[in-house]
Amino acid sequence: MTRLPAFPDAEGRDRALAAAWERLDPRFRTPNQVLGRRSTVGCVALEITQRCNLDCTLCYLSASSESVRDVPLEILFERIDRIRDLYGAGVGVQVTGGDPTLRPRDELVAIVSRLAGRDLRPSLFTNGIKATRDLLAELAAAGLYDVAFHVDTTQRRKRFPTEESLNAIRLEYIERARGLGIAVIFNTSVHAGNLDEIPGLVRFFLSNSDVVGMASFQVQAATGRGEWRERAPHVTMAAIRERITAAVGEGDLAWNAALLGHPDCHQATMLATAGDRAVDVLADQRLYEHFLEKLKSVPFDRRDVKRTARAVVLSLLRRPEWIVRGGAFLLSRLWRLRRPLLAGRKTGKITFFIQNFMDAGALDPERIAHCSFMVMTDDGPVSMCAHNARRDDYILKPLALPSASGPAVWQPLTGRVSREGAA
Repeated sequence: MTRLPAFPDAEGRDRALAAAWERLDPRFRTPNQVLGRRSTVGCVALEITQRCNLDCTLCYLSASSESVRDVPLEILFERIDRIRDLYGAGVGVQVTGGDPTLRPRDELVAIVSRLAGRDLRPSLFTNGIKATRDLLAELAAAGLYDVAFHVDTTQRRKRFPTEESLNAIRLEYIERARGLGIAVIFNTSVHAGNLDEIPGLVRFFLSNSDVVGMASFQVQAATGRGEWRERAPHVTMAAIRERITAAVGEGDLAWNAALLGHPDCHQATMLATAGDRAVDVLADQRLYEHFLEKLKSVPFDRRDVKRTARAVVLSLLRRPEWIVRGGAFLLSRLWRLRRPLLAGRKTGKITFFIQNFMDAGALDPERIAHCSFMVMTDDGPVSMCAHNARRDDYILKPLALPSASGPAVWQPLTGRVSREGAA
């Protein structure tokens, strides 16, 4: 029988899963809940700089961010170790900022290497301006797991006034990453001005799903220093979901098959693609729930979806409990894709993800308590929405710095290190 890989440190991971499950309200401890069943956390952001080379109309950074020096590597390495200790191996860590490519290159490589060395999955979150192919290749060699390019009309890139025109930049970024062995994600902030461009974006991402493995649509939120504040009432998760579903053109999609934390925070659907056709791989919810339970210890490598899927399918179809139901579902998906498959069209997998960030002045305590997207700070992990709402409380705080010569404090506005007890 084909043996599937397993996460390292199973005992530590089981403890982290139990802790994640325990903090959920019983209403959300459902068979399709990913948090606490398969994932110890959705992801953790590691902010390595507050500097950015764009001035977006929607921005979660604060007015103070550009004045803050880069956090020393020693502190970042401690935070990485804390992420590993709290959440276990295999957790996705967003190497972010600001734009992380503004950090000195050798330091960025060292951060990615440290994450990979701790059995974590480092993701570079960038606007892509400085993310050259050469840099991505070096980061991939250091253990980069995926790159998430944020490209949209809030960035006011010259000569690119629409999402459709920005596809030229997206294609350039796809080619930069192609063949490097890293997964590719695109992030899009959704506002009243680009909501109706979502169907065109969806078709673009579907046509490039041999490289693009996820497209995340993030609902406008009034937080940070951005110029645009109040969200138009028609810009909602439901409106985004409807436009994605219509653009895919395969009928209803299983948006509620998987639950990650609180149901008001995220929705997602996963599709297999062949040519211009797509099929929902989460359409059988009971099968998915069985999958969550039985394969919770198996890591899936989205950097090579075809190899991973082949290994999983071959293993499961050798197990009696999967043959009938799983085999029938697989055949139904293949049948719907039969024409492009027989024609030799390119194949892929893509997840469409909707992120419903909260306004800084309207944080819901229940959603904060069930957050699955965290930011690692000196005080420990903090909900991403709560962190964005009170960013200055975290980035302007002097930080204890490990030092062989005695206790020291790093000052974020000057970058200077002061020794405790010094005159």
